[in-house]
Amino acid sequence: MARIERSANEGEPDRLAAIAARLREAASRHGTPAYVTDEATLIAAGLELRAAFPDPWLRQYSVKANDVPAIIGAVATSAAAGANAVSRGEWALARRAGLPNAAITLEGIGKSDADLRAAVRAAADGAPLRWLAVESEAEVATLAALARRAALGRDGRPPQDVLFRLNPDVAPETHAGLAVGAGGSKFGMTEAELAAALDLVRAAGPGLRARGIHLHVGSQLGAIDAWRDAVRRALATFALLRGNEADFDTLDVGGGFPVGPLGEPSPRPARFARELPALNEAIPADRRPTRLAIEPGRFLVARAGWLIGRVLHVRDRGGRQVVIDAGMTELIRPALYGARHAIVALTSLGKPLDEPASSAVEPADVHGPICESTDALGEHLLPPLRRGDLVAIRDAGAYGTSLSSTYNGRPRPPQILLHADSRLEVVRRRGTVASLG
Repeated sequence: MARIERSANEGEPDRLAAIAARLREAASRHGTPAYVTDEATLIAAGLELRAAFPDPWLRQYSVKANDVPAIIGAVATSAAAGANAVSRGEWALARRAGLPNAAITLEGIGKSDADLRAAVRAAADGAPLRWLAVESEAEVATLAALARRAALGRDGRPPQDVLFRLNPDVAPETHAGLAVGAGGSKFGMTEAELAAALDLVRAAGPGLRARGIHLHVGSQLGAIDAWRDAVRRALATFALLRGNEADFDTLDVGGGFPVGPLGEPSPRPARFARELPALNEAIPADRRPTRLAIEPGRFLVARAGWLIGRVLHVRDRGGRQVVIDAGMTELIRPALYGARHAIVALTSLGKPLDEPASSAVEPADVHGPICESTDALGEHLLPPLRRGDLVAIRDAGAYGTSLSSTYNGRPRPPQILLHADSRLEVVRRRGTVASLG
């Protein structure tokens, strides 16, 4: 069988040849479209993250990247991580994965009163979340009223720890839709708003405990400059506030570590981590955070995910056009903001293909099956294909399943875990037509 030259991103291996047969087997046994997560790749990402941000760093996996409980659990093990949730739903999924409240943080701009009540109830029951990050004075006021009503911090009930999300007002080196740390973003507070929110926590009584600052610059950061500027600003704000707060000790610098195409350079977690010592040393020793945290999502799961699809149509539309049975209902990122995911063939004219010969491939414009013209997956170099052939969409482990939908009446795809020992395990079954509506 012909071989293709393997590309790498700073030494990353291309796993296709090693797992192509297992991807075909997953499609044969469980149908298409289907998600397959490669556990070996998950483990490698977790170990790399732990090497870059070792203990005592707190590592909190951002559940929104991939919310399948089995994946949450696998990441928690490989990265020795807790979980970061942005709703009661994600919190419940993290618990289903086996994580205790003490390892879970609740953040996000969309927290409802019901979300806040659940957090207060957990604290009143003696099992508070690791922390809750607040986004505005109004949110703090609601949380404080709930905490007083539940008598948190009294009669043996622990307080709820609180972080304050700072908007760092930087220009992240990423797609505008992912630049949550920009000044005009809806996320986080200005320094003045944050100080006012801290005053509200101080006045709330013993039920809330101010612990520090939370920060997130954006996703898929193509450089470290904006991230470094944001951390510098957060540290300066932290230093100004810490003097009056005995328990103010935590800085969560968020995530954003990119996962680029294999063979294209992008900054690794260790490159971000190298910035921290100098930034921290610029702050007086008695004003520095003593507890540091990160909350990556994409870096831990993106490369491990493969979306398997089957060819439906091949035709000439001024060039070769290929329509497959996987599209924006399974992976909306290309339609949503032009994300690029490489596509490779697993079979060609019905024959297995582990490592396609580069001389046999030609351009093809690939589309999904949804009744929307925006359901387009871009141009890719692919071998001869016909109806029934299998293809795999790379790097689909982040923000694929979490953003999936049942539009066009399409049940959600199964989630299959390819264990390091080559076992295939269905960790979320395919949805059914009966479950729609």
